Amino acid sequence: MRTPPRWRSVLAPAAMAAALAAAALASTGSALADDHTPPHAPSPAHPAPAHGPQPAHPAKPGQPAKPEYPGKPDQPAKPERPAHPAHPAKPEQPVKPEYPAKPEQPVKPEYPAKPEHPVKPQQPAHPAKPEYPAKPVRPEYPAKPAQPEKPAYPAKPAKPEQPAKPAYPEKPAKPEYPAKPAYPAKPAKPEHPSKPAYPAKPAKPEYPSKPAYPAKPAKPEYPSKPAYPAKPAKPELPSKPAYPAKPAHPEKPAYPAKPAKPEQPSKPAYPAKPAKPEQPSKPAYPAKPAYPAKPELPSKPAYPAKPSKPEQPSKPAYPAKPSKPEQPSKPAYPSKPAKPDHPTKPAKPDHPSKPMKPEHPSKPAHPSKPDHPSKPAHPDKPSKGEHKGKGGHDGHDE
Repeated sequence: MRTPPRWRSVLAPAAMAAALAAAALASTGSALADDHTPPHAPSPAHPAPAHGPQPAHPAKPGQPAKPEYPGKPDQPAKPERPAHPAHPAKPEQPVKPEYPAKPEQPVKPEYPAKPEHPVKPQQPAHPAKPEYPAKPVRPEYPAKPAQPEKPAYPAKPAKPEQPAKPAYPEKPAKPEYPAKPAYPAKPAKPEHPSKPAYPAKPAKPEYPSKPAYPAKPAKPEYPSKPAYPAKPAKPELPSKPAYPAKPAHPEKPAYPAKPAKPEQPSKPAYPAKPAKPEQPSKPAYPAKPAYPAKPELPSKPAYPAKPSKPEQPSKPAYPAKPSKPEQPSKPAYPSKPAKPDHPTKPAKPDHPSKPMKPEHPSKPAHPSKPDHPSKPAHPDKPSKGEHKGKGGHDGHDE
């Protein structure tokens, strides 16, 4: 197994940093070992429990012995891995030149003191605001004269009496319909069997009481942690080598041509549908009784003639609009090329005809109700809603 070129440049500085850190820790550890006593004091003995002796727990039943499994076969010895090749020696880094010392900052000159600002003169006091002149007194106006009394409205003429409404003719009596036949009585539902009572559950056994936990001893105070030594500065990593150019991808092979689809077999022609049988004619509805004639309403009085409107003065004619200049003629568009004719679809083949079904004999009308289209339920047989068994239907007698 070969290491990639990227990791070769990182392994040597990492090994040097680890060796330097180990040497620094070893020197600090040996220096600290002579100055400090053992860090952890001996732990105190556990205090005696406050409660009395506890009853012994019941012995647990022993686990059954597990069967012996056959031994595993010996694994074949793995071949030894080949030794890694030694890393080539890296060239020594050139010694960095010493940087020149920074020049000292020049001493700033002392600036002259700022002159004091002159004292502002005191502003003169504002003159007092004059008082507003007194408003003139409002003069008393003369009393308004009394309004003359309004004349009484003339009496309205009496309304004419309305003519009496004519009496409506009496409505014809409703015909009596025949009595509705009584529905057959429903059979009584069988009673469900009573549910058996559940057996009494056995009482739970009493569990042994749990023993109290012993009091935990107080933890000793830990000594203060010594300060870590300063970490050495990391060496600068060498520059990363450039990656080699990727090889071009091989060209993909061309896909083989798809085989032609087989021709579909022609569809047979559908047979002619048989003609629908004639439905029986619907019975005519009975004629509705004639409504009584409406009485004649009294004639409405004619409205008074409206006064004629005064003649309006004739409207002056608008001045004639100036004629628009003629627009230049638009050039004709070039003619579009004629579209090619679409290919015509091939005609569908005719389907073979199916044999005609024999005509069924017509169903005779029910003798009880010949005019009614629906058939009534038979008195001896139950209707659809009264069957009971599995899921709502009773089983048949066998």
